[in-house]
Amino acid sequence: MAQANQLMHPVRMRIMQALLGVDELTTAQLRERMPDVAPATMYRHVAALTQAGIIEVVGERRVRGTVERSYRVHQEKALVGTEARAVMGREDHRRAVTVFTAAVLGDFERYLAREDADPATDNVLYRQGAVWLTGEEFTELVDEIEAAVARRAHATPGDGRSRHLLSLSFVPDKNATAGTGEENEDASGAGTGTGTGADRGADSGTKGTGSR
Repeated sequence: MAQANQLMHPVRMRIMQALLGVDELTTAQLRERMPDVAPATMYRHVAALTQAGIIEVVGERRVRGTVERSYRVHQEKALVGTEARAVMGREDHRRAVTVFTAAVLGDFERYLAREDADPATDNVLYRQGAVWLTGEEFTELVDEIEAAVARRAHATPGDGRSRHLLSLSFVPDKNATAGTGEENEDASGAGTGTGTGADRGADSGTKGTGSR
């Protein structure tokens, strides 16, 4: 639960998003990507993530008398895992989803604020679908999606690549009725998924955010 609490903060989530899908970033590069975050706030949250073992220092160099550190994320610790979710209460989940949703909206707002933003040609995508799955089938689906992202997570800039942000949420639809599509009875095995992609022209690579 302590690790989940570290991730349930808008600034820390943005730091994690910046580091996912790249080899490493310095504190100066993180500040360039988040100019709206005060330096003291940035350093405080970087320190908290480092102390929690979610990110690690991979390099140091002296710059004008100070030490500039480079950080890399432990991707396996950058998610709210099964054990953490099992002990989270409803309010914890509500808070986590609120932070997650705010981060997605923030990413989209920053993309739209760019003068060169062109959703029609920048491969901006947001859609929702529903599937009927057993527990085993659902696990298989999530594994397939994560594997597809992982295969592309180490792509490097160049060759026409542009960085895309991938955000996923899976929500059980307990009110869906089998065979009718109506939403008036309780049924298990239903789920909805949402995904968004954006940010043409930002750093190249692939990045996924989610809770698993």
